[in-house]
Amino acid sequence: MDDRASIDPDDRTLLVVEDDPTFARLVMSFAHARGFKAIVAHSGADALELANRYVPDAITLDVGLPDMDGWQLLESLRASQATSHIPVHVISGDEQDERALQAGAVAHLQKPVSEEALIGAFDRLLGFAAAKSKNVLVVEDDLTQLNAMVGLIDTGEIAVTAVSTAAAALAASRKETFDCIILDLGLPDMRGEDLIEQLRKQPATQRVPVIVCTGRDLTRDEETSLRRLSSTIIVKNGQAPDRLIDELTFFLHRVEADLSPSKKSSSNHTGGAALAHKRVLIVDDDARNIFALEAALRMYGMDVVSAESGVQGVEILRASDDIDIVLMDIMMPEMDGYETIRRIRGDKRIGDLPIIALTAKAMKGDREACIAAGASEYVSKPVDIDKLTSVFKLWLNK
Repeated sequence: MDDRASIDPDDRTLLVVEDDPTFARLVMSFAHARGFKAIVAHSGADALELANRYVPDAITLDVGLPDMDGWQLLESLRASQATSHIPVHVISGDEQDERALQAGAVAHLQKPVSEEALIGAFDRLLGFAAAKSKNVLVVEDDLTQLNAMVGLIDTGEIAVTAVSTAAAALAASRKETFDCIILDLGLPDMRGEDLIEQLRKQPATQRVPVIVCTGRDLTRDEETSLRRLSSTIIVKNGQAPDRLIDELTFFLHRVEADLSPSKKSSSNHTGGAALAHKRVLIVDDDARNIFALEAALRMYGMDVVSAESGVQGVEILRASDDIDIVLMDIMMPEMDGYETIRRIRGDKRIGDLPIIALTAKAMKGDREACIAAGASEYVSKPVDIDKLTSVFKLWLNK
């Protein structure tokens, strides 16, 4: 029996999603030893119901569930405003670290697992859940921009360490534990890309989300390399402050309501209702790009489904009847976006869906080529979220 009948408002709670009773009891004992109440769900359906009813402080999720794919359950938890902020530790029988982090989990543990490893992972999860403030490292050599970023994100819930060089960033990362890192690429003593690689080599920062803020016009190769190393890329423009708050909210798993009113993203209050509960399919072979777009679109209340190839995207559309709009990357291997759009348009049942093409650069002739293939409209990377959502609202209202 778990603790659901004896939970008080001030109790810290852990939801254990696990179909193995023995393992569930072990995790419950760890929770009790650390002052947490525990609720156990043996199926995906129970987990969703309990997560929404109790809104626990943390969740452990074994993806091998009898009634639902655990990754689908994680996606559902992340897509819901009620549960999107809850830190989730994924447990699986495969080496799925990268997939777990890209899906929004705070960490991943592979079975079979030793008790020592389980205790360490469990303490990290509960420490994450119990922490009253999160630590963010900001690396920016322009003092004006550095002060502006610190002023934007430094609150009672977020503690900021601000440095202006790569050397200082590496030194700080060895002394303190950070929950997120924000960095500019143009540093005086090291390329930003090289700094990220150095951070990824350190155990303490290997899995920490990195948000790149840059005013540089990136080449496709640079963008591809950065998306492999970082969690998301923000271009310094008028929308950058809102984007930064949105990304921090997602990566720190904080309830958006906890932000002070002056620091809430205006995007959450400007036409967000027009996109709420609309379902978008993102087709892109770059998992990090999907992850960043999902994070941004969920802030508007959209439901997000993703596919990492054109073939998979067409299959999802043919099997679903609730997709409202499609965001289609053009540059994909095997079957590119042009051909994928043509196949969708050739299917009478799904051929009328709005399809927004996503191109790497705004090159001459891109729009004409996308429209000729059957796209409704196109946007270029790096994606301006305000522009993208405006296009979404236009086509969803037609």
